[in-house]
Amino acid sequence: MRLGATLVHLTPAPPFPVAAWARRLVDAGFESLWTPQLIGRGALVPDPFVTLAVAATAVPDVELGTATVQVPLHHPADLAHRVLSLAAVCGDRLTLGVSPGSTAADFAALDRDHAARFRTFRRDVARLRGLLAHGGDEDADLAPAGTVPAPPLLLGSWGANVERAAQEFDGWVASGYRRTADEIVDALARFRAAGGGRAVVCAIPVSGDPGPTREALAGYAEAGVDDAVVLFAPGGPEPARVRALLP
Repeated sequence: MRLGATLVHLTPAPPFPVAAWARRLVDAGFESLWTPQLIGRGALVPDPFVTLAVAATAVPDVELGTATVQVPLHHPADLAHRVLSLAAVCGDRLTLGVSPGSTAADFAALDRDHAARFRTFRRDVARLRGLLAHGGDEDADLAPAGTVPAPPLLLGSWGANVERAAQEFDGWVASGYRRTADEIVDALARFRAAGGGRAVVCAIPVSGDPGPTREALAGYAEAGVDDAVVLFAPGGPEPARVRALLP
């Protein structure tokens, strides 16, 4: 199992200096760097596209991912343009985790319809795929086809969407922040049974006591999770100490 880390806090705190933090994480041995899209919840979680672009210039040869971009908060052509722009910086290191979103505050902040998020997601992600694969469609000409690599799409969602992630996406992102390890392991069995490929557990909280984190990582590794991504709280332990929890 590979071990990654998030580039941001999810609670009110001064943001990490992204370039320096990315270098510290990579120097400690973390194999991927991730960031979510959150807006309107009272904490400044920097824009994922800005954050990953900075990280891309600070560290070479490390995977960079979103976990996740809330597709219904965007116009699909604008989102595709931003993803292609980031992919032009990151190259084939970029992995795009996408989701329908979950929290009403994010939708209220941008005057979007929270109740329609699943319907909007299904419609817009279909167009997003085409825009990323071909650089455009009949309504938007964003880039010459084939000039920017289209990133793999992982679905971050729950319930029946676990099987959908297996059948229609390049992988699945589970939230270690919102779900228990037992819930995720049970859902992982459904994902594998449906033919799922890559499984990422993101935002696994790290505290001063390493015991719970070590136990969670061991359980995910035993269950067959492909990537575990830890979330550092403000004032948390040194990255090297956390990296050492997974041999």
